[in-house]
Amino acid sequence: MLPGMTSEPEQQIGAGTQDAFQRLWTPHRMAYIQGEGKPSGPGADDGCPFCSLPGKSDEDALIVARGEHVYAVLNLYPYNGGHLMTVPYRHVADYTDLTGAETVELAELTKQAMTALRGASGAHGFNIGMNQGAVAGAGIAAHLHQHIVPRWGGDTNFMPVVGHTKVLPQLLADTRKMLAEAWPTA
Repeated sequence: MLPGMTSEPEQQIGAGTQDAFQRLWTPHRMAYIQGEGKPSGPGADDGCPFCSLPGKSDEDALIVARGEHVYAVLNLYPYNGGHLMTVPYRHVADYTDLTGAETVELAELTKQAMTALRGASGAHGFNIGMNQGAVAGAGIAAHLHQHIVPRWGGDTNFMPVVGHTKVLPQLLADTRKMLAEAWPTA
């Protein structure tokens, strides 16, 4: 039984409707839903978490690797175990505003992330991309970031499909350590 799951089926839901579902509570996701930690404005001084992370230790910030212009960090709200993001240090919102050096290093760290994820967890494939702007689904639109989501055959099962819940088998700190150790050296 996972923490947060009830061992007995719920007897009443809402206005008294009975069902036989067990509940897997994930209250830590409420911070994401409510926008906690999102910048209050378009500037780097407006509380941007991607600007503050590099000032912390790798372990505290969940940073897996650092380059000269870009760093790789675990997503606090991962779609799959090992979900990484490559993020420029510079507070920039749009891909077209990256310098040539930032663009190259973003691509290189993405390749290195894929190599590390394959080596550490045997990823079979990846979803890689970025959402440009809030209307395109960017959670933190003010600071560009690219997602690298590892995928495995059969990684979508009844939990996300029926239960709209993702079960992650490893703590983020342990995932960060595993990937940092598997990160390829230049």
